Parts: sequence; structure tokens; C-alpha cells
Amino acid sequence: MNPRTPFRLVLLLVLASLIGTACGGNTAEPDQVVVTTTVLGDIVASITAPCDGDPQVLMAVGQDPHSFQASAAQAAAVRSARLTVANGLGLEEGLGSLLEAAASDGIPVLEIAEQLDPIPFTGTTAADDVLDPHVWLDPARMADAVTVIGASLAAVDPDNSNCYSDTAAAYRERILETDAEIERTLEPIPTDQRILVTNHGSLGYFADRYGFEILGTIIPGGSTLAEPSPKELAALVEVIRQAGVDAIFVDSTQPQKLAEAVSKEVGYPVEVVGIYTGSLGPTGSGAETYPTMLVTNAERIADALTD
Repeated sequence: MNPRTPFRLVLLLVLASLIGTACGGNTAEPDQVVVTTTVLGDIVASITAPCDGDPQVLMAVGQDPHSFQASAAQAAAVRSARLTVANGLGLEEGLGSLLEAAASDGIPVLEIAEQLDPIPFTGTTAADDVLDPHVWLDPARMADAVTVIGASLAAVDPDNSNCYSDTAAAYRERILETDAEIERTLEPIPTDQRILVTNHGSLGYFADRYGFEILGTIIPGGSTLAEPSPKELAALVEVIRQAGVDAIFVDSTQPQKLAEAVSKEVGYPVEVVGIYTGSLGPTGSGAETYPTMLVTNAERIADALTD
């Protein structure tokens, strides 16, 4: 686990204040706050809704952040935004040049992941110095992110600064309560059964936060855009067999065919379990909001890994 510290938050808030300064160079008419992913969209909306905010979220529910491409209208919205909130660290692979161009134009762009003590990928073939962008799977980190997002909103919209401060503080507490609920949900899983195999390297922060080991991933590297070789899949099957793994966890934005093929090769029943990592879930999924998504994932993982 990575404890959060007041000093760290002070540094993050100072950086957030600089975002407000950057806005001074933008001569375009202020527009909506724009957010890249559905997870960040829910967080920003939860902070802004009581302050009459209405952020525009670029991605739809179920879209993979790694492969998403913005439309012309969405690109124009980013280039004229009051503030753009993105994950960063290469998650939105198709938006990199757009976000860079917007920042060069003086649009405040908040890339949150790099500010949250990011860690390298684990259990993948990614290089040791490649940082994992999937920070939102650790709610303790995202509690800090909520504070920074609230301060960034206040910096670009000072008339509502008190509202943003209050709503961010309340939402931060909700995230911390969710973290505690996840701890309770996962408690029945024995230490020797806290082993994860996933379709791609998305659960590193979850594992780091709650004491799991990432044994391996079906898709090599840290992106869903890579493709495994037959040799890599055969090696993973052998690792699963030797460890006695009973479940493979697959993100809702990805097909399950490869995971199902791997499970059939193991030689004993291996359950393929759908979870929500890259996107929130649709209505009725139990993952419609960021907190409920985290809890639903924890419940499915606990169900799959307990006898």
C-alpha cells in the first residue's frame, strides 16, 4: 500500500493552481469542462453537478480508452474547453497529440495519473520503467485526485470555487468509504489465493492496494492494442496450471474469446469473469458510477477467488 501524505496533497494543489494561471493565455471563449474517460467523467460530474456544472465526456460507456479516437466535434471541444481532465500516462493513446495541441494553445489540461505516485506495470511484458496509467483502480489515490480536480475547477471558475471545494471534500470522503468497503469485501480471500490473471495489465494498482499478485496477462504489455503470440499464450497456460489459478478476469471493453481459449487449454475448469476497468458499466450492471464500479469489481473478484 502507498500511504497518502498531507505534504503530497500540498504539492498537488500547488500544481492545480498553476492550471488556473495557464488559462490566462487562452483568448477563446470559455466552454464546457471536457473529460476523456467515463470514470473521470463520473468523478468530475459528481463534483460539478451541485455547482451547476455539466462536463462533456468524450468516451461513451463501453469504449476502450486505449483505442478511442476523437471525432472532429470532440477535438474542437477540447481545443476550446475551459478545462480538459485526462488520465494521461499514455492511457488515451489516440488523444495524445490533441491534448498536446490544446495545451500549446493555452487550454488548461489536467493529466491526473502522473501526479498520483504512479507505479510500473506488473505481470506484463512492459519495460520496467513504463508507468501504469490505470490509477483509478486504487481509490486511495483517486481520493487525492478528487482534491486536485476540485482545485483545478476552482482555478478556472473562481466564482464557484467554494462550491467546488465543498463538493470535492464530500466526494473524497465517499471514495475513502468505498475503499473501506472494498477492504471488507476482499477480507475473506486467503493470502495464498490472492492471485490474479487478467486479459491485460489493468489491475496493478488494485493489486498494490489490496495485497494481490498479478501472475500474468493474456495481452502482453500495458495496452489492449498489443497481440499475444502463440508461444506467450502457451506459457501463460502453463503458469496458470502450475499455480492452480481458478479465474481469469476480463475487462468489459474487451472480447472474452482469448481468455476463453486460454481457460480451455488449462485442463481443469477456469472461470472467465467480467469486470469493469476501462469504462463504467451500462444501466443495470452495478457499475454505473465510479464507486459502484469499484465495489462490483471487488465482489466479483471475491466470489471467484473464495472457495
